[in-house]
Amino acid sequence: MYPTPEDHLDRHVHGYISDKDEYLRRLRRIEGQARGLQGMVADEKYCIDILTQVSAMTRALESVALGLLHDHLDHCVRDAAAAGGPEADAKIKEASEAIARLVRS
Repeated sequence: MYPTPEDHLDRHVHGYISDKDEYLRRLRRIEGQARGLQGMVADEKYCIDILTQVSAMTRALESVALGLLHDHLDHCVRDAAAAGGPEADAKIKEASEAIARLVRS
């Protein structure tokens, strides 16, 4: 079942929402890069050329991830820290875990 517009009234506004169209544009481009990689493999292109494109796609994904992390810290974590209490602790823990996942990837 899909959410209705009324379902969003009680939801928290995410930090990335002002850049949503830009994130979608970048993700569509990455999607195109993935299709391009599939085509390169299907066409048996040179390994190094494929690896170069994989590297470009990886950098593009990392850029999206860092942008989302920045938006999360600047919006969600900042708001929770200002309010204090258990929500602040939870948001900081959540952000730390997200950073750890990015560093491991």
